[in-house]
Amino acid sequence: MAVKPPANYRQRQAQATRERIAIAARALFADRGYVSTTVEAIAGRAGVAVPTVYGAFGSKSGILAEIRRLWLQEAGVLPLVAEALAEPDYDRRLELAARWHRQQMETGYDVISIHKQAQLIDPAAAESRKKALRAREREIRKFIEALEPGLRSGLDVQAALDIWVALEHEGIYQELVLNRGWHADRYERWLGATLKHQLLGSTAEPSSAEASGQP
Repeated sequence: MAVKPPANYRQRQAQATRERIAIAARALFADRGYVSTTVEAIAGRAGVAVPTVYGAFGSKSGILAEIRRLWLQEAGVLPLVAEALAEPDYDRRLELAARWHRQQMETGYDVISIHKQAQLIDPAAAESRKKALRAREREIRKFIEALEPGLRSGLDVQAALDIWVALEHEGIYQELVLNRGWHADRYERWLGATLKHQLLGSTAEPSSAEASGQP
C-alpha cells in the first residue's frame, strides 16, 4: 500500500503550485493584458493542467489575490512597518514609510496596472481591489494614530490620512519616476520629506542631490 506524504508536505507542494501559477499569470497579464490572457495560457506557462488552475483559484480574479500577496511579501512591507512602529522618532517613522512605499512601487507597479485593468471588466476583481484599498487605508489610519501626538498643530487624523493617501497615489510615482526619470532614491527622499512637512510640520529643505535629481 502506498504511503501518503505528510499533510504539511502536501500543503507546501500545493502552495508552491499556487505560487508558480501566480508568477506565470503575472507575467502574462503584464505582457498581454488581463482581458486577453486565458486560463489555458496561464496553465501552459505554469506547466500545470487547466483544472489545477481552477481548483487552486477558481478564476482569474482569484489568481490576482495571490499575485498581490506575493507582491507584498517581495516588497518587504511588513518588516518595515514593524520597524517604523518601534521607532520612537516620528521623522524617522515617516522616512521608513516612504521607503516601504518606494519598495512597493518598485516591485509591483505592474501589479497595480493589472488590477486597474481587471476592475474594468471583472466585478470580482473590482470588489477585491476595493477591499484591498480599504484594508490598506485602515492600516495607514492605525499608523497615523500612532503618530497623533506629533502631528502638526491643527491637523487631525482624518486630514492626515487624506494627505497621506494623496501623496502615496501611484500616479505620482508614475509621473515622477516612470515618466520624468527620477531615480527611486530621489523619489523616496522627496516623499519622506513631504510627509514630514505635511504631517509633522517639518521645515527641512530638500538636499542638493534631491534638487539636482541625482540618486
